[in-house]
Amino acid sequence: MLHIFKRHPFPVRAFFRHSLVLTYAFPQELLQPLLPPGLILDTYKNFGFLAIAMVQTSCLRPAFMPEIVGQDFFLSGYRIFTRLDNGSNSIRGLRILRSDTDNSFMALSGNLLTHYKYQHSAVLFREDGGELHVEITTPDNAADLEVTADISHKPAALPTGTPFENEKDVRKFAGPLPYTFDYEKQTNSIIMVRGVREDWNPEPVRVSVKKCSFFKQAPFTQVTPILANAFHLQNVPYRWDRGERRPLQPK
Repeated sequence: MLHIFKRHPFPVRAFFRHSLVLTYAFPQELLQPLLPPGLILDTYKNFGFLAIAMVQTSCLRPAFMPEIVGQDFFLSGYRIFTRLDNGSNSIRGLRILRSDTDNSFMALSGNLLTHYKYQHSAVLFREDGGELHVEITTPDNAADLEVTADISHKPAALPTGTPFENEKDVRKFAGPLPYTFDYEKQTNSIIMVRGVREDWNPEPVRVSVKKCSFFKQAPFTQVTPILANAFHLQNVPYRWDRGERRPLQPK
């Protein structure tokens, strides 16, 4: 019955000091096999999209508890843009492949109470002269990451080679989406967690990605990832509702 605890069993509040999200485009046929039953890719021009979110978080705690008990930590997550396949009324969301944090308690509790697949990793996060520098070293080296973002000149132009043609389209894949999804095989269900955000207005930024070892493993090595957009925002409150189980139709 341990799977019942992993349904995000209570609402959570936090404050995002910084949120930097890089979104990469891949051929849709490469990403679709990474999704569980019940989910389909959210696509644009035959591309699917995988976002790397880096968030400096403070005061994360159950929503019914005071800020003083909250946890401060860094979080990174690898997430595919998806839809819950619900006929004509599909719901947009994200399916998380992996998460990394510099807080061992968050890794332990996150893996007990969610499907977010936390790893405890070393993180260097620095804001200096209008730049954010993030360097993540993972125990298995499977998700080492080094990124520098220029947050002093916003909005920046879209990356060269992006498949997006205009700002309206690119903002549909700026993240985060209203829900995160994962599959609960014990009950053939999708677990949905709704995020509630306030004053969410990320701005495009120019980034330099010096290392991203996550894309040096199958199936990503089959193609060259395309950086489709990069967005930053800071100092915003965030809330996650209690998880909801959505049973799938038997096959």
